[in-house]
Amino acid sequence: MKMDRRAFLSHAAAAGLLLPATAARAQGEPKLVREDYAVARERFRTHLTQTGPSPDPPQPLSPPHGARRLDYRSGPLKLAAWVSENADASRPRPGVLVLHGGNALWPGHWDDLAHPFVKAGYVAMIPAMRGENGLPGSFSGFYDETADVLAAADVLRAYPGVDPARLYIAGHSVGGTLTLLAAMSRHPFRAAAAYAGNPDARAFFRHFPEDIRFDADDPQEFDMRSPVCFAGSFKCPVLMLHGSKEMNSDHTVRLTVSRARAAGLDVRRAIVEGDHSSAIPGESAEALRFFETI
Repeated sequence: MKMDRRAFLSHAAAAGLLLPATAARAQGEPKLVREDYAVARERFRTHLTQTGPSPDPPQPLSPPHGARRLDYRSGPLKLAAWVSENADASRPRPGVLVLHGGNALWPGHWDDLAHPFVKAGYVAMIPAMRGENGLPGSFSGFYDETADVLAAADVLRAYPGVDPARLYIAGHSVGGTLTLLAAMSRHPFRAAAAYAGNPDARAFFRHFPEDIRFDADDPQEFDMRSPVCFAGSFKCPVLMLHGSKEMNSDHTVRLTVSRARAAGLDVRRAIVEGDHSSAIPGESAEALRFFETI
């Protein structure tokens, strides 16, 4: 899979080029918000100070082998996704919404992220979000994109050949963070698996300040993009995964799990051998095992 800036982040962390976890903790622990995340989303509107496409270069949306393009709507926006061709209306299968890393959908995402689920018998769908791949809408950095994820999930849940009672979600890197935020919504996912997602938006945007399109002087803008701040809001069992060579976010992952468990939720963590990219096959295998237990 093509390496994006998020992949570089993990390699830089492994090389000791980024802020170590001990120093990150010294900057202050992320706050815990007691309000339910879904309720907070109902009244919060992000304030974008810049509007425009995502920071990653657009890629063609021609579907890869084994998939077809499916358009979906998120509010007024007409967006696009790839869905696997294995759906059979006479034999409902579990469905999995797969969220790509980076801020554009690439053909390699299908092979690396969706194909393991298709091979295991799931109907898989990977959506492109607003502002990506030449699609309409403005990039917001984790917030309005969450609404796109939920809109895509509605389409997959109603898709012929998908069992609506067995709808799962999994994502890598940026998609891992969006997976966590979507799992805090009211949407009825049966379980969620996040690969290498960063639960702390402040830490993420410290490394990618050029991606900030919102009012950075408003602390709530960061809180609403940070699963660790709303760790008591998960609506389904969650597995948080990352590679053994990308430990920079491990403290915040542990904190998210600890807060969620304190609220009586089934949220777990696991470490898979590898770095940001090489750990993906092992993370997919762990996600499949986790989904089978739910």
